[in-house]
Amino acid sequence: KPLCAVPEIRFGNMPIDGGHLVLDPFEKDELLRKDPDVAEYVRPYIGAEEFINGKERYCLWLKDVSPAELRLHPALLSRVDAVKQFRQASKRPATCDLASTPSLFGFISHRDKGNVIIPRMASERRQRIPIGYLPATTIVSDQCFMLADGGLFYFAILSSEMHMAWVRYVCGRLKSDFRYSNTIVYNNFPWPDLPSPGANAPPSPTSGRGKVLREKIEAAAQAVLDARAQFPDATLADLYDPLTMPPVLVRAHQKLDAAVDAAYGKKSFKSDAERVAFLFELYQKYTSLLPASGKSKPRKKV
Repeated sequence: KPLCAVPEIRFGNMPIDGGHLVLDPFEKDELLRKDPDVAEYVRPYIGAEEFINGKERYCLWLKDVSPAELRLHPALLSRVDAVKQFRQASKRPATCDLASTPSLFGFISHRDKGNVIIPRMASERRQRIPIGYLPATTIVSDQCFMLADGGLFYFAILSSEMHMAWVRYVCGRLKSDFRYSNTIVYNNFPWPDLPSPGANAPPSPTSGRGKVLREKIEAAAQAVLDARAQFPDATLADLYDPLTMPPVLVRAHQKLDAAVDAAYGKKSFKSDAERVAFLFELYQKYTSLLPASGKSKPRKKV
């Protein structure tokens, strides 16, 4: 569970399909050429590679499609049958069990809401992990984490230098690249704002002065997204490369960092080490407010 009263972070969706529910751009075009009516079942499918490098991938999202409707489209049925055969042939019992629902992804975490998306792997060359906000129509793969309906505030904090200092110190690594973690990084991160005096509960981003500061943080977050939008032909890899990051985006992030630092009651930090020391002190303070059993009380979702 998260230390603070924030949305739980989830893995993206896993097809476990032998590749039959996932489409590259050519396969998507071929499918729609054969049967244009299946367009409503084709969704953008975004993992870390597609998100950061602007690549295209799609999937068949057949959740809630009626059997009668599915039988009207032989092109879909052939792919569903291939998924069934793949799962039945698996030596893994859990995969074999999924053969009874071949039209569905093997693991579904999608909600019909916009998602804050965090790549599970990111290059250490970047000062920040590129984090984004995707519409409800996009299916996020298991190569990313997501917060359903997280909104600008959560996008802002996770995109800030405070969060990145925490990431650089506590996250795992693959070779030297960042390997973001739900349990180690996100769940333990001390979010800004303090609980009401005497309250025996973890901190809430909307309590007290946090409500006032939240508006400034969200405005700064929108400015970051607006700065990105000025470069529609650039990928996030282009925008967050230390050598090619546009000055307007650099300034937008600096203003965002200042707004987030203010939410922590600080004007600036001299170094990453100072930020991390501050965050660990806050972590100790927050954990001291938890019940002695170590189990959090039920949290009201913000």
